[in-house]
Amino acid sequence: MPSARRLAGQVVVFAAIAAFIGYFAAHPVYRQVPEDEAQIKLALQHGGARVEDCRRLTAEELAKLPTAERRPNTCSRGRLPLVIELSVDGRPIYEDVLPPTGLSRDGAARTYRKFLVPAGQHVIEARLRDSKRSNGFDYEKRVETELKPWQNLAIDFNASRGGFLFR
Repeated sequence: MPSARRLAGQVVVFAAIAAFIGYFAAHPVYRQVPEDEAQIKLALQHGGARVEDCRRLTAEELAKLPTAERRPNTCSRGRLPLVIELSVDGRPIYEDVLPPTGLSRDGAARTYRKFLVPAGQHVIEARLRDSKRSNGFDYEKRVETELKPWQNLAIDFNASRGGFLFR
């Protein structure tokens, strides 16, 4: 049976260990975003237009194909790269050409980026080109917003919902 001194010693050691762990669990204070800044997160996953347009097969071309492979249209698998730009207060913070994914270059292009900006009033513009056009953009969105310190502004993209979504 343990003595009272031994039990008291264990209590002191365990209390010191708990205090040590408790102190370093809360100190030093760590913040991912500095006190006077906000964060913008851009998440995009979208497939560009096909490199070649789909073409309707003629009756003769369909007849030459095996029965299991007959389909009315023939389409190339490859997709175009996406051109994306993001600017804050007229100053570009991100510009990129995103290649399609996959071995056949037929998958969606993807990006996920984080940007720190000063808290306050900002004009944010997002632009994306996913077609064969050589200049200009297919999707553009401009918002004026007030970013509070430590705020996270998410920018998502969904073509079926009109393009860029600011949340």
